[in-house]
Amino acid sequence: MELNYCTKCLFPETKPDLFFNEEGICSACVSSSQKYKDIDWEKKKREFFEIIDFYKLPKGEKGYDCVIPVSGGKDSTYQAYFMKYECGLNPLCVCFETTSVTELGTKNLDNISKMGIDVIHFKKNHEVYKNMVIEGFRRVGDEMWPNHLGIFTIPVHIAVKFNIPLIIWGENSQQEYGGPNLDSIKNTILNRKWLEEFGGLLGNRIQDMIGVNGMTEKDLTPYFYPNDEDIERVGVKGLFLGSYFFWDARKQLEKVIEFGFSVKEDGPVEGTYTNYENLDEKMHGLHDYLKFVKYGFGRTTDHVGIDIRNGRLNRDKAIELVNKYDGKYPHKSIEEFVKYSGLDKAEIDSIIDSFTNPILFLQNENGEFIKDLDGNLIRNYEVR
Repeated sequence: MELNYCTKCLFPETKPDLFFNEEGICSACVSSSQKYKDIDWEKKKREFFEIIDFYKLPKGEKGYDCVIPVSGGKDSTYQAYFMKYECGLNPLCVCFETTSVTELGTKNLDNISKMGIDVIHFKKNHEVYKNMVIEGFRRVGDEMWPNHLGIFTIPVHIAVKFNIPLIIWGENSQQEYGGPNLDSIKNTILNRKWLEEFGGLLGNRIQDMIGVNGMTEKDLTPYFYPNDEDIERVGVKGLFLGSYFFWDARKQLEKVIEFGFSVKEDGPVEGTYTNYENLDEKMHGLHDYLKFVKYGFGRTTDHVGIDIRNGRLNRDKAIELVNKYDGKYPHKSIEEFVKYSGLDKAEIDSIIDSFTNPILFLQNENGEFIKDLDGNLIRNYEVR
């Protein structure tokens, strides 16, 4: 079979919420072209600082000027640096504890407080969270499902509790990775609607988890988005920093390294060729692999697309990298998931197979997916 690919990057037609124009160029590349040619970034900068001036507390008044959701990753470290040192604000950083944190993730999260910024680390109820991890894995093929919820709800809860109306998020993912239409790409605000449409919930909602293993609405309290009355009372507004300033992760990485951020020195992260992203979570390779089995592309495709759009990589080299790294069976992440979940490897593999696209990958006469000696699926298509 043949998949249609963007004529500039390597996003395939199977990517959800993506559109192609008449020249076969995907919405992510269209957006990137706009970033370089059509957007007046000086005007955007002025607009941003007008907003900041409105929300900044008067001189001499104690309190926090904004909330910054952080993981300790490169992007959130940059957000913290930017708001503190470029904008002169007193931010409150809020971290929702990931599923299974790495040593490097802990180090980078600690580094934010060492930068002179207060950090609240929300430590979750592990029993409730684990129930949702396993149910999310079984139900929608994503063991990180509750993490997607927590990272977008907890900072908003903190903003409401502390009466801090401004929340600063990082990149606009639709602008960087493409969206279903131009309006989604141009969107500058993250709110409940954005979370439900683009927050990676895969059609599942927190209400759907009530009753799973006896979980009650009260057990799930942190994962419900604050109600509209509280949002309106505080005037909570969540902005994408990337909608106002040119977002370039590699250049921003150079800056946060100056402020103590650490990359993975012993090689790339599982599932891609880079060593600076997804450093905080031990099982992120499984999350990326589940995307690959559903849609035929993984984290490497995301990364080569960014590098192509920013002029750092040509398409031929990108194809080489995708064939080398994308969609490889994530042995390390699976091993961690066995320990975390209590599920055995055979059951995990069976659930993964249940979400694997039979059109994209080779099967035998019994409908079983054919895999090589390292456990990798065999593509029915060529990356081109």
